[in-house]
Amino acid sequence: MTELLLGKNAKGEAVNLDLRMGNRHGLIAGATGTGKTVTLQRLAEGFARQGVSVFMADVKGDLSGLAQPGQPSEKIQARVAELKLADFQPKGYPTVFWDIYGKKGHSLRSTASEMGPLLLSRVLGLNETQEGILRIVFKIADDQGLLLLDMKDLQSMIGWISEHAKDLKSDYGNLSTQSLSTIQRQLLVLSESGGGIFLGEPALRLEHLMQKDFSGIGVISVLDATQLMSDPKVYTTFMLWLLSELFEHLPEVGDQDRPKLVFFFDEAHLLFKEAPKALLEKIEQVVRLIRSKGVGVYFVTQNPLDIPESVLGQLGNRVQHALRAFTPLDQKAVKVAAQTFRQNPEIDTEKVITELGVGEALVSMLDAQGSPTVVQRVKIAPPESRIGPLTDAERSERVSRSPLSGQYDQLLDRESAFELLKKRQLEAAAAQSEAVKPAPAPRGSQRQTTSEAFVTSAARSIGSQLGNQIIRGVLGSIFGGGGRKRGGFGGLF
Repeated sequence: MTELLLGKNAKGEAVNLDLRMGNRHGLIAGATGTGKTVTLQRLAEGFARQGVSVFMADVKGDLSGLAQPGQPSEKIQARVAELKLADFQPKGYPTVFWDIYGKKGHSLRSTASEMGPLLLSRVLGLNETQEGILRIVFKIADDQGLLLLDMKDLQSMIGWISEHAKDLKSDYGNLSTQSLSTIQRQLLVLSESGGGIFLGEPALRLEHLMQKDFSGIGVISVLDATQLMSDPKVYTTFMLWLLSELFEHLPEVGDQDRPKLVFFFDEAHLLFKEAPKALLEKIEQVVRLIRSKGVGVYFVTQNPLDIPESVLGQLGNRVQHALRAFTPLDQKAVKVAAQTFRQNPEIDTEKVITELGVGEALVSMLDAQGSPTVVQRVKIAPPESRIGPLTDAERSERVSRSPLSGQYDQLLDRESAFELLKKRQLEAAAAQSEAVKPAPAPRGSQRQTTSEAFVTSAARSIGSQLGNQIIRGVLGSIFGGGGRKRGGFGGLF
């Protein structure tokens, strides 16, 4: 049995996470400043040492230190001595940096088609009716064989549908021009705020998140989310998209001796805040089923109440740092957090939660049979890597010599909906010009309007781009990658 040491209890006994239970998900909770980030760092190192790939969002900008050896302070040295960590050795871990904005890491993108209408509706803040219209927009694009890759593809597709809503009504029902205008307006707002930068190609290849270095250590992928957090909906939508991609594309593996990938979702409360019921159901479904793909999801948040009960019940490995109890709502959170643990007769869980010091936590992990162990008060072992961020120079140097350097830096703009709609418009205009030549028309013939010629031109090319109607997965994204090349999960380091 391979175990990951998290820390030691008051009796000096090791408290471990059984790697066979690493894909049963987890929760790291606690008030600001109580040690959640250090616990997250310790877990990430432990998984990586055992060959498990890790993906995490760095929302505060202090996780980049994973790439460099730590410089133990007096407090860290004292904790190492107290816990008798004989094999503690400062070291850095193989780390790849990502950044949607392409400033502090490799550009990380999805295409509009892979994102799908459900997630895009969340980014755009659409209501249920508008989301339904956006689904029809994607349906029309699929039927026409038009790839929706970037922002201008979406904008041109919606613009054309608005112009030809009457011609499309018989096949797709009433297409409200008001709803289409609202969607177009929201796309413009997203584009002007820079939020649309994550739509385009080259899109992320999942194998690049599942690497090991030459010594078999799992690579830690760190997404810089410091700027991304200015738009929480974009942040949570992108993270959820990534989870859905892993769910849709990874094969079933069943129970293994360790996960393939561990996914840390920081500021998890933002994922569920104001999320519509349909999206919450999809999130619950993905979390429930993704463990069979060898992926563990660990939610990091301040308060267990931030996580819906249907999701919280699936998080088997629990680390609870201190909570404050200043208000009635705080007191309720403390009580709920205490009740989520399997009780230990030696600990007053509810009382201890408010007394924990920095770097201490109440911990309950799953045992070999998948049952939660009794809660224990644990002093968390310090990470071996640096606590705190890299300097700008250190990060730039890491990014420049990354094995992925150059693969995502240059934005691609291949022929997709924008270019094809423009081409068809020109063809329709040419056909109309030909039709209005002053030649006598045979009796009973009908001339095509420009709109009719355009629709006819579009109809002739149905399937010419994709061959068949696109199949969409659990969150509405393209199942199978939408033409994205996916290779094997080979090593890069």
